[in-house]
Order: sequence, then structure tokens, then C-alpha cells
Amino acid sequence: MTATITESRVIELTDQLLADHPPASTPAVEFLGAQFDCGLAWVHFAEGDGGLGVPPKLQEQVNSRLRAARAPVAGLRNPIGFGMGAPTVATHGSEAQRRRYLRPLFTGEEIWCQLFSEPGAGSDLASLATRATPVGDGWVLNGQKVWTSYAQFARWGICLARTDPDAPKHRGISYLIVDMTSPGIEIRPLVQMTGEAEFNEVFLDEVFVPSDCLVGGLHQGWAVANTTLAHERGTNFPFKEQVVHEVFLDELYRLASDAGLLDDPEVADALAQSYVELRVLRLHNWRTMTRLGRGIEPGAESSVVKLAWTDMSQHMADAALLMLGPASPFLGPWQRQWLWSKAAGIAGGTSEVQRTIIGERILGLPR
Repeated sequence: MTATITESRVIELTDQLLADHPPASTPAVEFLGAQFDCGLAWVHFAEGDGGLGVPPKLQEQVNSRLRAARAPVAGLRNPIGFGMGAPTVATHGSEAQRRRYLRPLFTGEEIWCQLFSEPGAGSDLASLATRATPVGDGWVLNGQKVWTSYAQFARWGICLARTDPDAPKHRGISYLIVDMTSPGIEIRPLVQMTGEAEFNEVFLDEVFVPSDCLVGGLHQGWAVANTTLAHERGTNFPFKEQVVHEVFLDELYRLASDAGLLDDPEVADALAQSYVELRVLRLHNWRTMTRLGRGIEPGAESSVVKLAWTDMSQHMADAALLMLGPASPFLGPWQRQWLWSKAAGIAGGTSEVQRTIIGERILGLPR
């Protein structure tokens, strides 16, 4: 009975949100702000933090209604902040940090980026060399980060830096929130084969970070980072890409139908494979939501979800080009998606790293 009442409350709040703020006539920032204020941003977060303190599985009730009403999607406007920064701040941040960062993060008024990877620390992230030296009421950052998505638009960056150079590499790291407008930050875009510059190099030269921007304890950054990485692989990419690829699959079916290809065995197999892989990803996501509802944070199983998303993304893009044919213009949205899908095996940790994590941490295989 309690679950039914809780679900009814969530549905009632969602319907009231849509009635008071019609998506077609309400600016996106205003709509998302109202969604946050009524606790429908992340329903399992605490009240006041954009949530209601109810089981996370009820978020799908919210999302499905908002999707049908064509409401703005926070995770698409600010994917790193929404999917990685928010759960990390909610789990490890102070009350002041939660109050300061979560709402503008959700509305997209403040975009976030991730300052983790370095030229010499990608797959072996704990080998990072960026230093945070204590000075006055904070730290001074020096180092270089790379493959930083949205750095050129970001207000805040979640940064791993070495605060104790003498400690073992996993223990001397701290997790800092960096103001990307600070003096000493240089951003150089990296152009991809799509022609876009989604990624960037970021150079940190004597960048001051105040002490209240430390998330979690000093030198405890690796534990905090594991929360970020687990959500990146287990909730951020999979949940966002589920929504995106549900739209893609509808478009893919329409493309095949318009071209009279639904009876083509190769095309039919590709469509069926895309449908099955999308359903598998959805089931993985439901399992993740169930675990979150039981108070279990994403762990090594996130690597399984990440692999499922990678395969689905690449196979669906392959199916689109199969239908379009080799003579199709090579600058359309599906061609761009095919090129971008090649990065799916790298983003959030390479597929090889994910398989190693599965082998060692889930299957118990030797290193």
C-alpha cells in the first residue's frame, strides 16, 4: 500500500508540474528549475536536493510522462554534471555543496566537465600527475588534463589531483571542484573525425581552488572518484543513451519502412538485433535502479552495463549505414552517429579495461 501511495504521489506531482509549466511554452531553465524544486529531478535524492527520498525506480514514472510531453531533458543538456557530478556530490558532498551545486547543475545554468584523464594517466587513472599544493585556505593546481568533454562550455570541473606525492598512488589523491573561469586555466579543443571539438586539452597553471571545494576527505579522492566512475559507466551513459537510442530506433524503423527495406532479411536482422540490445540495456538499467533502491551504489557490474551500451550504440549505427548504403551523403546525422559510435569503446573507460574489471572483480580471475 505504501508503494502505491508513493507512486501516486510521484505521478500527481509530475502531472502538476506539466500543468503549471507546459513544456511547449515554458523556457527550459524555468521548467527544469520547477522540476528540481518539486523533487522530481532525482526522486531518490533527499528532499531539498532535487528529490523526494523515494525509491529510484519511480524516476521512470516521471521520465516517461515528461518524455511524452516533450519536456527538456537535464541529462542531455549537462550530461557530466547530471550523471556524474550530481550523484557524487549527493553521496560525498557537504550540505553546503549540495545546496550550492545541484540545482544550477540540473537546470543546465552551470555546465560541468570531468578533469580526470591525463596524457600519461588514462586507463591507469591513479597514475595521474596533476598536483594540488596547499596554500592559504586552499590549494594551487598545476598539471594537464585531456579528453575533457565540454570544458570550453563548463563552469565547474570535477578534478582529481595528487595532494600527497609520497603516498601510494591510490591514497594520495583528492577530489576537487574547480571553477573553470579561474585564472591559469587554458583550454585547447581537440577536433574529432566528426569535425566537432567535443573534447579538449586543459592546462592548469597555478590555479587556486578554495578549501570548500574539496569533496570527501583530504587524500580520499580515489574512493570519491569510484562513485563518479561507477555512475559514469552504470547510470550516466546507459540511462542517457537508452533515451537517445529509443528515439534512434524509431527513426531507424521509419528509415527502413520509407525505403521499402523491412522485408530485406539483412535489414530485418539488423533491426531485430538493435531492438534486442536496447531491451537488454533497459533491463540492465532496471537492475541498477533496483540496487540503488536497496541502497547499493553501482560497483563492478557497471562495467557489464558499459559494454552493453557500447555494443548497442555501434551495432545500431552499423544498421543505419546498411540501410543508407555506401552511396549516401557522408555528412548526415546517421553518418555522424556512425563516426561518433567508434568512441563508445573508449569513453568512460575502454572496453578492454571493462573486461579486465569484470574478470578480476566479478569472476575472480587472477590479475
